Amino acid sequence: MKISTLSIGDELLCGQLTDTNAGTIAAALLAEGLRIQRHLAVGDNDPDITEALNDLNRVSDAIIVTGGLGPTADDLTSRAAARATGRRLVINEEARAHARTMSGRLENLIVCPLNDKQAMIPTKSALIPNPNGTACGFHLMHDGCFMFFMPGVPSEMIVMLRETVIPFILERVPHKRVIRSVSLNLFGPCEAEVGELLLGIARQEQGLTLGICVTFPWMKVTLRAEADNDDAVNNLLAPAVSTARERLQEYCFSSGAVSMDDVVAELFRERCLTLSLAESCSGGLLSKRITDIPGSSAYFYEGIVTYSNAAKSRLLGVSAELLASFGAVNSECASAMAKGVRLASGSDLGLAVTGIAGPDGGCEEKPVGTVFISLAAADGCWTKRFQFSGSRDEIRTLTSWTALDWLRRYLLKKE
Repeated sequence: MKISTLSIGDELLCGQLTDTNAGTIAAALLAEGLRIQRHLAVGDNDPDITEALNDLNRVSDAIIVTGGLGPTADDLTSRAAARATGRRLVINEEARAHARTMSGRLENLIVCPLNDKQAMIPTKSALIPNPNGTACGFHLMHDGCFMFFMPGVPSEMIVMLRETVIPFILERVPHKRVIRSVSLNLFGPCEAEVGELLLGIARQEQGLTLGICVTFPWMKVTLRAEADNDDAVNNLLAPAVSTARERLQEYCFSSGAVSMDDVVAELFRERCLTLSLAESCSGGLLSKRITDIPGSSAYFYEGIVTYSNAAKSRLLGVSAELLASFGAVNSECASAMAKGVRLASGSDLGLAVTGIAGPDGGCEEKPVGTVFISLAAADGCWTKRFQFSGSRDEIRTLTSWTALDWLRRYLLKKE
């Protein structure tokens, strides 16, 4: 079945709102073995909506539309649907009763004649119940194509999609394909390097595809298999995922929705080690990420933000002579900070970051984005210089990710 989606609203085209509905619908259908073939977005303009419906109708077996079913003058979807399908727009008594009942229940709404506009739907349409809002959706068939119309409010749309639209479609799909995917999360390599490492894994002619999505500052690789049955999908997907993991090695920090922060937390719990942090340019961002994970008090002792040289000396024991000779952004200072916080707290690991996040403060020898990270442990102290680029926030984000990745890699080696 060829399925298209249409999102309606000026706020989507003007950048005021992000169109999350399209992605939600695509993911929900994919989980059922159905794919979206096309997606369009148009503003609150009657001719544009009508034209989009006519265009999609010619190439689709089903169209799922969201937005433009509200009570105000710019909500034009129902009228456009009637125009596109050659039907009259009439008051649906069931939809009107629903709108008035829901308006009475919702404290922030007032029952008024304007809500009757939400009951205007094309003739020969069936209602899609909306348990969370005033506007019922509706669906109809035109020229062999099923058209589904739902409100744009995500919390209303998703319930209507799952309870009515998807079951309706599934009843009319004679041979549903099985589609399954596995996502691997990476940190460290560039996109071209990942593409080279994974060359030859995808076999599109057999139903196995590979996609690389860059989401700053990490990357997601998705392997997706499509076949007639579960066994065929597993036979495609399992060896491909195994090969991808083998090639990516430590670049891959997790799969699915597991974050870097979750991975580091679990490793600390498994290894029974403790941690303290000394932060300068990251300003406490690392400590926040560590403590955002429930249960972090079991392994995290403390985080100290030593922004000034005086604080580095007073709280971490970094010598004034070292700071005077080398400054605060160098490998010697970073090492002293890591060792100092480990000694002061009594933790197993001490990690320190110091650098220049910008936009000012850089020089030819140490430009903006220069960051030193140091990790002190019982078996040694390791320090490295990094040169990050981007805005102040981006540099600080890259610093926190790289520091957490250092912890992850160290803990992986400590069985």
